[in-house]
Amino acid sequence: MTQRARIDRDGPEPDGRAGPGGPTGPEHPPDPVIDAGAELDPVHPVKPPAPRAAAGLTAAEVARRIERGEVNDVPVRSSRSTADIIRGNVFTRFNALIGALWVIMLIVAPIQDSLFGFVIVANTGIGIVQELRAKRTLDSLAVIGEAKPTVRRDGRPVEVSTSAIVLGDLIELGPGDKVVVDGVVAEADALEIDESLLTGEADPVLKRPGDQVMSGSFVVAGGGAFTAAKVGREAYAAQLAEEASRFTLVHSELRSGISTILKYVTWMMVPTATGLVISQLVAEHNDVKDSIARTVGGIVPMIPEGLVLLTSVAFAIGVIRLGRRQCLVQELPAIEGLARVDVVCLDKTGTLTEGGMDVTELRPLNGADEAYVRTVLGALGAADPRPNASLQAIIDAYPEGEGREGWRRTGALPFSSARKYSGATFDEGDGRPVTWLLGAPDVLLAPDDPALAGIEGLNERGLRVLLLARAAGPLEAAGAAEAAEGARAAALVVLEQRLRPDAGDTLRYFAEQNVSAKVISGDNAVSVGAVAGKLGLPGADHTVDARTLPAERDAMAAELDAHSVFGRVTPQQKRDMVGALQSRGHTVAMTGDGVNDVLALKDADIGVSMGSGSEATRAVAQIVLLNNSFATLPSVVAEGRRVIGNITRVATLFLTKTVYSVLLAVLVVCSQVEYPFLPRHLTLLSTLTIGVPAFFLALAPNTERARAHFVRRVMRYAIPAGIIAAACTFAAYLLARSHYSGPGALDAETSAATLTLFLVSLWVLAIVARPYTWWRVALVAAMGLGFVLVLVVPWLQQFFALKLVGVVLPWTAVGIAAAGGVLLELSWRWVDRRFPA
Repeated sequence: MTQRARIDRDGPEPDGRAGPGGPTGPEHPPDPVIDAGAELDPVHPVKPPAPRAAAGLTAAEVARRIERGEVNDVPVRSSRSTADIIRGNVFTRFNALIGALWVIMLIVAPIQDSLFGFVIVANTGIGIVQELRAKRTLDSLAVIGEAKPTVRRDGRPVEVSTSAIVLGDLIELGPGDKVVVDGVVAEADALEIDESLLTGEADPVLKRPGDQVMSGSFVVAGGGAFTAAKVGREAYAAQLAEEASRFTLVHSELRSGISTILKYVTWMMVPTATGLVISQLVAEHNDVKDSIARTVGGIVPMIPEGLVLLTSVAFAIGVIRLGRRQCLVQELPAIEGLARVDVVCLDKTGTLTEGGMDVTELRPLNGADEAYVRTVLGALGAADPRPNASLQAIIDAYPEGEGREGWRRTGALPFSSARKYSGATFDEGDGRPVTWLLGAPDVLLAPDDPALAGIEGLNERGLRVLLLARAAGPLEAAGAAEAAEGARAAALVVLEQRLRPDAGDTLRYFAEQNVSAKVISGDNAVSVGAVAGKLGLPGADHTVDARTLPAERDAMAAELDAHSVFGRVTPQQKRDMVGALQSRGHTVAMTGDGVNDVLALKDADIGVSMGSGSEATRAVAQIVLLNNSFATLPSVVAEGRRVIGNITRVATLFLTKTVYSVLLAVLVVCSQVEYPFLPRHLTLLSTLTIGVPAFFLALAPNTERARAHFVRRVMRYAIPAGIIAAACTFAAYLLARSHYSGPGALDAETSAATLTLFLVSLWVLAIVARPYTWWRVALVAAMGLGFVLVLVVPWLQQFFALKLVGVVLPWTAVGIAAAGGVLLELSWRWVDRRFPA
């Protein structure tokens, strides 16, 4: 019995029902009745008829879906909104604390004691501006690098942005394409999809019409088309990734280390600030406004507020710099991560070599007729709608022509990196099917086959060799492992690969930076070694066939440590090799552009994809080289090292201030004396010894290799430096209290303590600025000159309430600071020996 079903003129809704207004209405006139011919799918009860599925939606249907909001509006991965940027920079717990103190100071003290508030406003503004610049850079690069799925509309294939896909669109798929929305397969030509990124299952799944596909999976072989059933935030992958994939500045060792430091600082601040407030308001019985000002002066410098700002600015400027080099950083911590990398795994094709190839020779075997072989190769090329680089070279060499007018393809086996060959069955016009396979000779033939005799010499020259073989029978099913059994060699196709002109220099850069390069490729091991040898990679003369590698992780890791070039690597092996290296404590970067690299890219610490690579590789990579230049990687490494090395350097300055501020407050509370500084004094000191120099140091070139344990490495210097600064300053202050008396004694005491603290802090800056260059020396000297100007210019003296009185105490303060400088040098050297990084 024949079933009859009514189809909505706009196609099925997500749940299979007719569109708004029911099956009929003003926008939905009565639909034609079609013959389904078979029982309908219970999950998808309404299916579009084949002719409509092949043509896709019409422009009118697309417009109606857009009006109904049935569009793939997913969050933009590359950046957060302007509102989020402003909110993230303004509404912080430290800004709230400093803002409250600022309001208090504006009420009770002169404007010069409120300068710290204006500095925070300026810093926050700088942070917002730089991050907005980074956002614009990222957004513009994301548009350039955005994948454009092919959909059929009005019967024609057109490329649209992912966000322009609507419900019911017919989306074409080919090798390397990512499934961008959930849907149902409408057409399948040996379509194999890898769903491991969603399910963890590594084996590709053969899809047939009617099967479901989920967003986040990708095509590894074959082709086809599917109908979008869920779009936007309803799609499976979008639900998983909406929060995780947004632009972020926080998930990195550097950022988490700073957060850890700030957490401990907060714990120290609460009891210390409480004790300081009580001490200044109760114990000293001073003027209330003056006590409040000195209390605030003790609390504000405990907060390393500029450290978070400087880190954000350094990252943002790094993004802008890399953007100018056509490098899209999809996750900002990738800049930091690549700087920590000590092993980089390189896929040969598309990374060391350019995508294109050239056929240099055709060798018929076993008496095959060369003209007939050319016809077969042309037929194989014409039969593949999305040829890879090798097949494209064959198409270019043997374009479609005479000799196969009556040929008809009756079966296909698409290329797979796991199989390493493809094939097709043709009816050549006489009714007898003939199956041809094209792929790796050492995979298609037995090891002792005579056809393999001359291949070794070709591989040693770095040439790529494919075998055309006639299979014993027709292809029974796509992906059948037995397709190559009994295959008989017909010809060798020799291809020359085009080396990237900059690959050799890039490999030398990594060698100079003590970063090990491992070439892992699916091609013949000898051929891969020859290519690596031409580029000067150490160890290229000792290649390893990955089929001989042990499966056990430790044993595999030992082989990876001992060798640099590996051939005949399967996609799963690439993933296993990345895991084996990571098990040895290595930080691993993986580069690639093909679908066979996706799993390894995802598992690597840093995934780097070429802009011309498959959509799936670009989706999982943290860094996309839009200019397809492997030579851009050194710039990324250098940018990461600049960020990490400089932030580690300037963090010492900020945290030294925090340590000495807390200790000074504790000493004041324990001694029951007046706090020596007003906010204006510490604003001046912070600006000259931390704020201004830290900005220049944070953006300076730095090629030092990034090292782990950020918190430990910073605090091992900041703690002794802070202790020495606090001890010297408090000693000078106590001496001044016993030396001066009278109406101007407090200002004289404060001036002596300020001079001591400035000189010790300047010494810390001089140590942090090493190794010296002309501009670093000039920077330190300029900061010293700035303080001298404050001491000698009358209106600056009055503004900052600084005036050195007499000769004895000022020179005593200088002597105490000099002793502190000697202690700093000794403690720095002791830390280097006792706690090496």
